[in-house]
Amino acid sequence: MARTGERGEVGKPEGKRQLGRHKRRWEDNIKMDIQEIGSRRVDWIDLAKDGDRWRALIKAVKILRVL
Repeated sequence: MARTGERGEVGKPEGKRQLGRHKRRWEDNIKMDIQEIGSRRVDWIDLAKDGDRWRALIKAVKILRVL
């Protein structure tokens, strides 16, 4: 069965999956970013639905990363 990649390539994945701990997921990164800015009780899914609040979160995280 062929897979289509992000750029439209078609082919089979090469190599083997790495053993050990799983890599962090995108969701895990979002949760860590919310904790870093001090909002522990925020549900990120509801936050993402509100575009203005989501953009404010992204802006706060970017500022935190620069410092």
